Amino acid sequence: MLARLLRRATLGGQPAESTPGAAEETSAAEVDEGAAVTKSAAAATAGPRTRFGAWLGRPMTSFHLMIAVASLLTTLGLIMVLSASGVRSYDDDGSAWVIFGRQVLWTIIGLVACYLALRLPVGFMRRMAFSGFALTIVMLVLVLIPGIGKEANGSRGWFVVAGFSMQPSELTKIALAIWGAHLLAARRMERASLREMLVPLVPAAVIALALIVAQPDLGQTVSMGIILLGLFWYAGLPLRVFLSSLAAAIVAAAILAVSAGYRSDRVRSWLNPGQDPQDSGYQARQAKFALANGGIFGDGLGQGTAKWNYLPNAHNDFIFAIIGEELGLVGALGLLGLFGLFAYTGMRIARRSADPFLRLLTATTTMWVIGQSFINVGYVIGLLPVTGIQLPLISAGGTSSATTLLMIGMMANAARHEPEAVAALRAGRDDRMNRLLRLPLPEPYAPTRVEALRDRLRSRPQQAKPERKAPAARAKRPARPPAVDQGASRAGGPARLRGWGHLPLAGAHHGGAQRYTGQRHAHAGRRALEGQRYG
Repeated sequence: MLARLLRRATLGGQPAESTPGAAEETSAAEVDEGAAVTKSAAAATAGPRTRFGAWLGRPMTSFHLMIAVASLLTTLGLIMVLSASGVRSYDDDGSAWVIFGRQVLWTIIGLVACYLALRLPVGFMRRMAFSGFALTIVMLVLVLIPGIGKEANGSRGWFVVAGFSMQPSELTKIALAIWGAHLLAARRMERASLREMLVPLVPAAVIALALIVAQPDLGQTVSMGIILLGLFWYAGLPLRVFLSSLAAAIVAAAILAVSAGYRSDRVRSWLNPGQDPQDSGYQARQAKFALANGGIFGDGLGQGTAKWNYLPNAHNDFIFAIIGEELGLVGALGLLGLFGLFAYTGMRIARRSADPFLRLLTATTTMWVIGQSFINVGYVIGLLPVTGIQLPLISAGGTSSATTLLMIGMMANAARHEPEAVAALRAGRDDRMNRLLRLPLPEPYAPTRVEALRDRLRSRPQQAKPERKAPAARAKRPARPPAVDQGASRAGGPARLRGWGHLPLAGAHHGGAQRYTGQRHAHAGRRALEGQRYG
């Protein structure tokens, strides 16, 4: 517009016929001005995106994200436990701070365990994996002995020492995840058969599950099943193994659900909520009332009414209902957003890690935490039957919070062992969080001899292909390209998982290379394919 006004002032009252190029110059000026405005707007829009992308690409972003998300979830959990447990604590102990004080103490223990896990060398974790799992099996046996284990809520699954209770099944979940990740990663690199992959892990997991069922504890049984299925999926085992394990877990859960009277009552109340609203369906019904009372913005922190003995276990299994009542739909969605950010961070760490053990452990732990969160929120809002699984880092449960913080410390340790993070820290790049925590420098990942041999076999056919000449009898036939893994040929590494396509955990996922098992080929390229069966 400015250019048009200047042009008119210069031309004065001259007719249009005396300036034949005025219209073209005016339109050109307008086009240039519009292009400049468009470029400036695009730069203003792309600036923040570019800065955000640059921040995501930094070496220590995964570590900072994991620490931040864990801190927010832990802080929110302590606040909501204080708000939801005051009435119950005052009724039981005469003080509104007893349950909250125990939760704070267990959180401090969990933070110490998280810090120790941050400093643990990866090799030490792998060496102690089986010993830790065997120790937890002994603890599961001891807790079933009357006089040693304490029974509460119909389950004999706690040790009580000096007034503090500890659940050994929580430690068993951690030990199974670590040992299973170590075993599957090592056996896959050794070109083990499917039986060698499953035989040590599955019988041990069945023993642990049987001991937990004997307590009985349906929630811990479901959590153990999630961990085992996560190990199978992210290790790249054949699809038939995963599907058969999933079917067995569903059948076992159904049998457990109807084996005891109170479990079958829960299932019936879930299928027909109005059948017994004052007995088996009372808890789920009150949880829905609490969520409905909260509305969009909630009644305010500490102002809920469901915790006044209307909703049983308001500080534990059904704390999400208290969050929905006091913080409203906004607070509930914010909590779900934090768990979504946790899932993104865990899968980001798994995708960027070079160590197969850390990839498998991080992905399985992420699935475990998110699976528990999904089940807890699902039965609070009425989508699933009540199982008693706690909301990680939010519900009042000392052993659960401590063990979850321990696993988060291992995930943050895996984030520090990303190749870019290792290179940055060992090059002397300053990181405020590492300096504040006084963490040692991470060791770079060194491939084993089996991995190095596998890489050489994988690259040898591609290097020898231009020098190889076809025999005279087959000269007229078109050359057949060697069948290589497309995911490996594109990225120079192992193939990507189906279901989590950005996670390179397996060389051939779900039986994609089973047709090469047990066969001996003289061709070098086919020998390389046989070596790629499990990564």
